[in-house]
Amino acid sequence: MDEGKAVPQTHVDEVGNERARPSSGTKLKTHFRKWWWLYLIFFIASTLIIVLCLVYVAFPKISQDGVNDSGLEIQSLTLSNPTPDSFHLEQDALLTNHNKYHPRLDAFNASLSVGGSEDMPYAYVEIPAVHATETATTHIDQEVQITNMDAFIDYNTRLLTQESVDLVVKGKTRLHEGRLPVTTVDYNKKIRMKGLNGLAGFDVTSFSIKLLPEPDGANMIGTVYIPNPSVLTITMGNVTFNNYVENEFIGTSTLSDLVLKPGNNTLPMRSTVNQTLVIQKVTATYTDGMLPVDIVGNSSVYNGQHLEYFERALQSNRQHIVLNVGAALAALSPEGTQ
Repeated sequence: MDEGKAVPQTHVDEVGNERARPSSGTKLKTHFRKWWWLYLIFFIASTLIIVLCLVYVAFPKISQDGVNDSGLEIQSLTLSNPTPDSFHLEQDALLTNHNKYHPRLDAFNASLSVGGSEDMPYAYVEIPAVHATETATTHIDQEVQITNMDAFIDYNTRLLTQESVDLVVKGKTRLHEGRLPVTTVDYNKKIRMKGLNGLAGFDVTSFSIKLLPEPDGANMIGTVYIPNPSVLTITMGNVTFNNYVENEFIGTSTLSDLVLKPGNNTLPMRSTVNQTLVIQKVTATYTDGMLPVDIVGNSSVYNGQHLEYFERALQSNRQHIVLNVGAALAALSPEGTQ
């Protein structure tokens, strides 16, 4: 081939076209330069959607889960100044929160009911605002109106007769966490409380017989022991019990101005009994002087008013004790017969 010979024109055109064709990178840059504003809008919109979902969807769920996972323990509960349709409630409770968030909960109105009967609240109380730190205490001190008597009778009956009872607290409140939007959460807690366990351990620790009744009619004076394993302090007024031997009524016993407190309660008891019938049973059947007695609640009266919710609970509970009547009769002195 001669050095001076010209290159064919077709070959020169192909080389020129290859050099002029833009690369894919160049095309991409050109595309972004032209449509950058569209991608920016898409990015902002996507970020906004994600943030809004977190704030308005995820955060309320996280908040509700945190409330559901929190704990509530009643440390003391005092029921005082009872009337036929109300009572005064003073309560201290411990709130535990193991969540990393420590929100504030507004005060709210909550229903109180027995576990298994959440649709029949017996009363409503105002739960105070609280800062849900790892541990926080709440204090309630208010008059409470009974809204469902049958439900409250059921609550007191379970409280008296069972080893434990479930108290359900339900309501809605507003939750605040930093600068996040305020959200509404459901508060629904089932709290297991120790009950009075049928007054297990109830006993007459001492008594004496009076052949001549005292001015109030009492002819047997004694002391009773009532254990209270719960955290409840309950004002019940003047409480009377019916006493039976072999299902035969022998008299009544009264605990005046009864306030049942947590722990061991030692209280004065005054009884009016059919002494003739008691002596007949001791001489004919229980010759060792040990008389088996069944004790069943009868009435609860405070400020001259009957408290049905206590009376029905007491009437459902039966205690069995054995009284050493023989020793009490042997202890009679001339002073005791006057």
